[in-house]
Amino acid sequence: MEWWLRLFRNLWRDASDSRRAVPDHVAQRLASYIGASERRHSGEIRICIEAAMPVSYLWRARGDTPVGAVVRQRALAWFGRLRIWDTEGNNGVLIYLLLAEHAIELVADRAICRVVPPAEWDAIVARLGQRLRGGDFEGGLTAALEEVSALLVRHFPAERAGLSENELPDAVVRV
Repeated sequence: MEWWLRLFRNLWRDASDSRRAVPDHVAQRLASYIGASERRHSGEIRICIEAAMPVSYLWRARGDTPVGAVVRQRALAWFGRLRIWDTEGNNGVLIYLLLAEHAIELVADRAICRVVPPAEWDAIVARLGQRLRGGDFEGGLTAALEEVSALLVRHFPAERAGLSENELPDAVVRV
């Protein structure tokens, strides 16, 4: 029964839900914040807000695979699709929201994972989740961006980097 409810919940949603959660003016402010943040460090930050999982991912959650693992797989797929894994410094971060499942995933590339323990990422996700549950998408995402940016500035400051500037678009992906 739970799988059928999940299927219905995911089939019911579309990209307009992502645009309602983060309207154009909010997406533009977040993109501006990402751009300003990336001038202070060598990392790349992307935000992806997806309304629902494709049926192929939902099918995976039908068996023994927990839904959380399937959501993580989906976030990793976006991490690759948005080419965050392909940055010169291997220090990109994806903030991924899956609205239908009320799920948040934070995916960090190899270099940043070596210096930031999982507990710090988990704490950022927990605080973001609290804000999102209260309906404060802009405030929650802005706070999460500030925290991720602070980690990148601490471990990958711009003056030490010597890497390419702004390798990826700053725009928020809403699908």
